Amino acid sequence: MQLTHKQFNVLYALSRHPDITQQQLAGECEIGLTAANAAVIDLSEAGLIKDAHLTPKGMTTLKPYAVDNAIILAAGLSSRFAPISYERPKGLLKVRGEVLIERQIEQLHEAGIFDIVVVVGYKKESFYYLEDKYGVKIIVNCSYAERNNNSSIMLVREMLGNTYICSSDNYFEKNPFTDHVWKAYYSAEFSQGQTPEWCLETDTHDRITKVRVGGSDAWYMIGHAYFDREFSTRFREILEAEYDLPQTRDKLWEDLYADHINELDMQIRRYDPPTIHEFDSLDELRNFDPLFLENLDSEIFDNIVTVLGCEKSEIRDVYPLKQGLTNLSCHFTTDDGEWVYRHPGVGTELLVDRKAEKTALETARTLGLDSTFVFANPRRGWKVSRFVTNCRNLDVHDDAQLAQAMQMARRLHESGAKVNRFFSFYEEGRGYERAILKHGPIDVPDLSEMDTQAAELNRMLIADGGDPVLCHNDFFSLNFLVSGDGHVDLIDWEYAGMSDYANDFGTFCVCEQLTEKKMHRALEHYFSRKPTDAEWRHNLGQVGMAGWCWYTWALLKETEGDNVGEWSHIYYRYAKTYLKKALGLYKECSG
Repeated sequence: MQLTHKQFNVLYALSRHPDITQQQLAGECEIGLTAANAAVIDLSEAGLIKDAHLTPKGMTTLKPYAVDNAIILAAGLSSRFAPISYERPKGLLKVRGEVLIERQIEQLHEAGIFDIVVVVGYKKESFYYLEDKYGVKIIVNCSYAERNNNSSIMLVREMLGNTYICSSDNYFEKNPFTDHVWKAYYSAEFSQGQTPEWCLETDTHDRITKVRVGGSDAWYMIGHAYFDREFSTRFREILEAEYDLPQTRDKLWEDLYADHINELDMQIRRYDPPTIHEFDSLDELRNFDPLFLENLDSEIFDNIVTVLGCEKSEIRDVYPLKQGLTNLSCHFTTDDGEWVYRHPGVGTELLVDRKAEKTALETARTLGLDSTFVFANPRRGWKVSRFVTNCRNLDVHDDAQLAQAMQMARRLHESGAKVNRFFSFYEEGRGYERAILKHGPIDVPDLSEMDTQAAELNRMLIADGGDPVLCHNDFFSLNFLVSGDGHVDLIDWEYAGMSDYANDFGTFCVCEQLTEKKMHRALEHYFSRKPTDAEWRHNLGQVGMAGWCWYTWALLKETEGDNVGEWSHIYYRYAKTYLKKALGLYKECSG
């Protein structure tokens, strides 16, 4: 017998409370007394209950609605929860004295659900203890950083049946789980006024018919979902068919559901707010748990308090900034201003000499090149800087700004400051090529010819380059902050090192895609006069070397699966053009 929703609710309630009164039954099922009585009559006539007790037929009828298992998704980066998520996954935060994922597992256990799978990825080792403590099964998602949560569902697709799909970082004020469920559903709460959340439209039977992002006075998705066997079977087919499509990579599993909503029967499960909490920001969490930050065991916040001399309670307005290639950064505010906390990315200790970086930062601050720098810890790699409000990046087409950038470069180069790091385009490029070879042969047209040209040109540049000076080595517009009053700061000194003075010019010309006319103008600003032929030749040589170096870097990134877009071609063109041109100028001079 296929049960209606009301019949299921009554049958399930009687299976748990056989001696319940009709009034209590109606309250338990959240239906009217008349509807409850009608359902009892229907179930009795069908032979499913007798004297308010389930018959063997009733127990058999209820069995297909039993929950098989629960999947808890815990692989994500939780980037919106920076900087706390830099230290631990969001699901392991302690809120009102309880660890989020532990509270959820315990609620599942209370409902009689013990077959629980936790899909982990980011900081996966932090979750392993749950196996011994709660008997859960851990599955590792190695694609968590490259794909959205569809990859986690793909890993457990064969386990999908009557299955709860949960997020490790949800907090349920009341236990939402039961060991029997009527039909697939997504939980929802009502928003009065505008909301950016995923809003739901339903038919008269509460089947979800449309999902839209954003809405007003609407029920929206929040918290957990439940797949019944019919839903799981069809969703698995869709996921397997579309998983390898390029457009699927960044989709949530909910996107796939919305794309195929007419094929996937899912109900809305309404909850009175606030029952479910997702905590999209630190400030939102602190509103729920005012003592959260004070009770948080966090080295990051301890660092901030120590450096700025503030209280934890002052720290607010915390949000992640756009991530760089090597680091993670977030904005925060205290009573004394706005700041940036820089957290070292995984593996950066192999790429960045933090002692050299700190020396360069202190030099830049002394020279007035970077007024944002506050403190850096070279051993741990973190840094605190002043946040510049309403700033913009350098405009190389503004001649005054171009002049200021070139004068800043010369001030750095003539400072006499030294760091214990040497940076050479040639050595860096060769290092990138060695890294590529670990993946297999390099089959790239023209690269062998360019390698030969780079080696020859490098010898010539060394011969007339003079002593190495302190260079920024990541010198281009995105690392310049221009404030509203015109003040310019040069930030991000991770690659600073002792180099040929023309290194900064080379990177600048390539990354800003300067024409030769603009290159000449930049050098006029640098020297405060027209460059000599020798100076032009030397600087043009480093443009070619920069193009070649960053082209090999782009090839490595592509080999590792990253997409650098048009930059690979930009680097290639500058390498191809200016390696040859600079060599020609050197040979003319020697001839």
